[in-house]
Amino acid sequence: MNITATASEATDTDILAGIRNGTWLDTQTFPPLQYAVDGIVSEGLSIIAGPPKVGKSWFVANIALAVASGGRALGRIPVNQRPVFYLALEDGHRRLQDRFRQIMAGNPLPDGLNYVIKAHSYEVIPMITEFLTRHPGTAPLVILDTFGKIKPRRRPGDDPYQLDYALGTALKDAIENQPGASLSVVHHTRKAESADFVDSVSGTHGIVGAADSVLTLNRKRHQTNGILAVTGRDIQEAEYALTTTDGIWILDGTDLITANAAAQTRREEGQLADRSTEILTIVNNRHTEELVTVAADIAEKIGIDQNQASIYLGRLAKSGRIGKLSRGVYRGA
Repeated sequence: MNITATASEATDTDILAGIRNGTWLDTQTFPPLQYAVDGIVSEGLSIIAGPPKVGKSWFVANIALAVASGGRALGRIPVNQRPVFYLALEDGHRRLQDRFRQIMAGNPLPDGLNYVIKAHSYEVIPMITEFLTRHPGTAPLVILDTFGKIKPRRRPGDDPYQLDYALGTALKDAIENQPGASLSVVHHTRKAESADFVDSVSGTHGIVGAADSVLTLNRKRHQTNGILAVTGRDIQEAEYALTTTDGIWILDGTDLITANAAAQTRREEGQLADRSTEILTIVNNRHTEELVTVAADIAEKIGIDQNQASIYLGRLAKSGRIGKLSRGVYRGA
């Protein structure tokens, strides 16, 4: 496209046809942001990311069944019934039946849950568009599991960011055809850990840049406790504690407020555990060198004050993980 030629051929009115001013904006009333699941799944395009085998498919199945039946998402959050279109492109009918029945705990599967297990990458967006067309005014929830199943193969010379962003934008445009509708896309996180959970989403930032919100689901292997982190353009950034038993995710708390408090407690306890492990390693390493350890040694080594170091050393000694020789003097156990 010749941008200069296009601009010169247009009139000033054509170029500025969409301009608005502050007075106009100040007089407008816009509908509030809609949620398929309050505080978690908002209208527009959201990315739900997590490590392989963390339970992402079980998580979105929980959401899908709750919304399709008008029940409680994650066992706690009341949701309004709306049509659901679940593109379960990594599953088969038998696996979905087993998973859905387990989540529904003996209740019949909701008629409002619609799903496919096969679709070519070029068919997905037309499928979503057609489903929205057939359910006008109902603000459906669409779930795509996973992004990798429709991501185009990169050719030599292609910009990976632009590929991700273009596909993300196409998905966003499709769901925005119906106000209030939600499209949640399941994706993976990187193997390398990141301090910023948004940076942990696999691939380039293209898909994240196109999305309205990003959710990451994390739990340590063989543990039942998890953390759901949520952020977005129009939603409040927060973390919520979850637990999973036999694949079924439950909010750890009576509501989002208590689940948020539980997540904060877990973070703090995890940081304390990590720091204790670090100090234990230092004490044991010094012990192998036939050195005792005092608070000043720890404070200098890891950059905390001596009072904090004394507290950590005392806790480790009380639990029997290190030995206490005399007041303030410790050795490896």
